Amino acid sequence: MVEACVLIRTERGKFLEIVQSIKQLKGVKDAYPVLGRFDVVVHVSVSSEKELGNVVMKIGNLSGVVFTETLVEVEV
Repeated sequence: MVEACVLIRTERGKFLEIVQSIKQLKGVKDAYPVLGRFDVVVHVSVSSEKELGNVVMKIGNLSGVVFTETLVEVEV
């Protein structure tokens, strides 16, 4: 499994509708608004890096998303 957190900056006032849209995507385990430099944090769990890329691209293409940063879990 590939686990990652996607940090999202949204347009002003769009974070709640974006959270609701993201929660519908396959592979998204949780999404919630946060305070700070980013507006939304998303936990993604998928079977491959290719699937992760597909989910992140879908998130990035949502109306109201300004940019994303993806943090992939490292196995130690």
